[in-house]
Parts: sequence; structure tokens; C-alpha cells
Amino acid sequence: MAWMICGTVPDASFPLVEGRWRLEGGLLHAEDGGLPPLPVRRGTPALLGTALLACEALGAEPPRALLAGDIGDGDGSRRLYGHLAASLKDARVEGLTFHYLFPDVDGHNRVLMALEDMDPKPTLVADAGFMYVAKMSGYADAYDLFTPDAGELAFLADEKAPHPFYTRGFLLAGDADVPELAARAHRHGNAARFLLVKGRTDRLVREGRVVGEVDGPQVPALEPIGGTGDVVTGLVTGLLASGMDMTRACLTAARAGRLAGLRAKPTPATQVGELLPFLPAALREALESPAGEAAQSPSRPPLR
Repeated sequence: MAWMICGTVPDASFPLVEGRWRLEGGLLHAEDGGLPPLPVRRGTPALLGTALLACEALGAEPPRALLAGDIGDGDGSRRLYGHLAASLKDARVEGLTFHYLFPDVDGHNRVLMALEDMDPKPTLVADAGFMYVAKMSGYADAYDLFTPDAGELAFLADEKAPHPFYTRGFLLAGDADVPELAARAHRHGNAARFLLVKGRTDRLVREGRVVGEVDGPQVPALEPIGGTGDVVTGLVTGLLASGMDMTRACLTAARAGRLAGLRAKPTPATQVGELLPFLPAALREALESPAGEAAQSPSRPPLR
């Protein structure tokens, strides 16, 4: 399935670039050359590296990436929004994952209008800054999947908050409140059709109702490691790009992320890039579990 990942690199000198990448030696290399390798530390590079590994393991077409340098001033994100809105009419893409992008409501709405004109409309996944702006715009329910943590879910559930900073305190709660917050977000039209809520227990929500959970293995040392959520979203992206259905892709990704952490034996000082070598085996184990077997289509080639 043709997939595109859209996000940013924290480097103001990094240009707007669309193309394919390969993961080699812990670094992302542009297939067309001309760019320095990208380290896989966290953020969109971590998501992209994970998705590439997942697609390779599944024998799926690797995703393309549309990336821009942005250090928080929004300049690179605005260039990306403009390019995407203008080019989608000619794009041959069946799914998009939107990640770290500066929240720009006008830019988001132009992209969404272009997406709505596509036939068939691609599968839409959003996390991080783009998930925030999807909610801020009032069009969150146009998306197929958001991947928030519990704190981000509180923002989605607060129908009055224009930005995560303004989320009302009574909604800022823990894992136990996820079902109620998810239902509230859906009720006010501030959630995608599916939510994969990352936490001590990962919960999959469909249209406001919890339909699946993954609570093990527990690897407490993963909690302080920045970028582990990006890994889960990258795994979901790779699994969806392989043709797996949404429910199975989300639950398999949640379990595989935990299994990779268990295999890596991390400490709080571990960098997320150190988890990537363990992902193929973790994904294989997640797919070979009873749930994984059900998720794997008989027509899909075996893991490499």
C-alpha cells in the first residue's frame, strides 16, 4: 500500500524534501542522496525509521516521506502544508501519517480540503502537533486514527481548550480515566474514528468505546525514554501500509513496542534509536501470538 509520512526535522537548515529513505547503521539516508544522514533519536525520524523496519519485515512497500526543517517557529511546517495542499491532487497515496508539525489551522484546513477531494480518500493517521491542529480546526472526526497519550487525550476531551496548554485541570487524569475521556472526545467530535491511547495499559478506542487493551509486558524503564510513542505510531504505520486492518494493526503495534523494550533491556539513559534493532524480532513475536496470527492475512508473505 502506497503510504506517505509527513513531519519535521529539528534543523532550520534542512530543506523541504519528498522521497524515499533507507535505515542503515542507525541513520536515515535519503535514497536520492544530496542530504546528510539523519540520526534516529526521536520525533519524525524515529517514526520513519520504525515504519521502514516494519515494512521491510512484512515485505511491504516502504513509505515515502515529506519532511521539512522546523525548530518551532513554524516556517518549515508552513512550507510543508503548502506543498502538500498543492500536490495531493496528483499523489498516488493510499495512506498518510502526519506527525510533528507546527499547529497551523489554515495550513491544516487547506491540506484537509485537498484530501477530501481525493477519490478514494486515503487512510489518515495523526499524532503529535498535527493531531493537535486537527482537533483545533474542528475536523478531528475526518481522521481514521489518533495516537495520543493520556495527557493528549485530556486535550482532545476538553471541548473548550484551543491548545493543550489550556486543558482544564479536572480533565488531566491518569490511565483509569481513559474510557471516560475517550467517550467525551468522541461525543464532541474531537476524536478520530480510532484512538490508540498509549499508557501503562494501551487502549484501542473505536468511536468512543474501548475495544481492545494491551497491558504487557510491563517495562517501566521505557517511560522516561523520549520517542517511544513515536515508535508505536511508526509500527502502526508500517502495519497499515502492509494491508492490515486498523484494529489488528493498532493492537499488534502496541504489543510489539513493549516486546522490543523487553528485549532491549533499557535503562532510563537508553536512547530510542537503541530499540530499533530489536523491533523486527519483537514484531515477529507479536504476530505469532494468538492475536497476531488472527491479524496476519493468509495472503500476506511471511516475515523476512
